[in-house]
Parts: sequence; structure tokens; C-alpha cells
Amino acid sequence: MTIIEYVKPELLLIVPVLWIIGKLLKEASFLKNKFIPLTLGGVGVVLSVCWIAGTSDRFGVTGLFTAITQGILCAGVAVYGNQLIRQAGKDKDNNNE
Repeated sequence: MTIIEYVKPELLLIVPVLWIIGKLLKEASFLKNKFIPLTLGGVGVVLSVCWIAGTSDRFGVTGLFTAITQGILCAGVAVYGNQLIRQAGKDKDNNNE
């Protein structure tokens, strides 16, 4: 079972949004690279809270827990996916030498 199977299908849209935000943050000079995953985690949680609170009839402790968990998972998928692509590119570059 992969990490993406734990993300609710309706929240998968957050993953490419976080990926784009991560690329923008990487190009910005005011934030160190080591803080980008943490920042994406926070943004992912906020976006998940907004989505789950806006679509559920009752948003209690369970909804908050679900939103926080889903936000962290979405950020993890975005960062993990980015790293997979970067590492695959490095292997390709190393094989061409």
C-alpha cells in the first residue's frame, strides 16, 4: 500500500497545488530549502481544514483530526513526488557521463 492510497480522493487536488507552491518557495530567496517541507505541511493542513470544514455538516474534533492528517499526507505526497522526480533526473544525468 502506498502513501497516496491514504489520501482522500477529493483532497488529491491539494498535491499539485502544494507542488507549485513548493517550486515558488524554492525560487524565493527569503526561505531556506530546509523549511520548504514544513511550510508545505502547514499550507496543506490549512487547505485541508478549509475543504473538510466547508464540505461537512459537522466539523468537530474528528473533522479537525482528519483535516490535519490529510494535510500532512498531501504535503508528504507532494514532497515525496518532487524528490522522486529529482532523483530520477540525477540518475539519468549520471548515466550519461
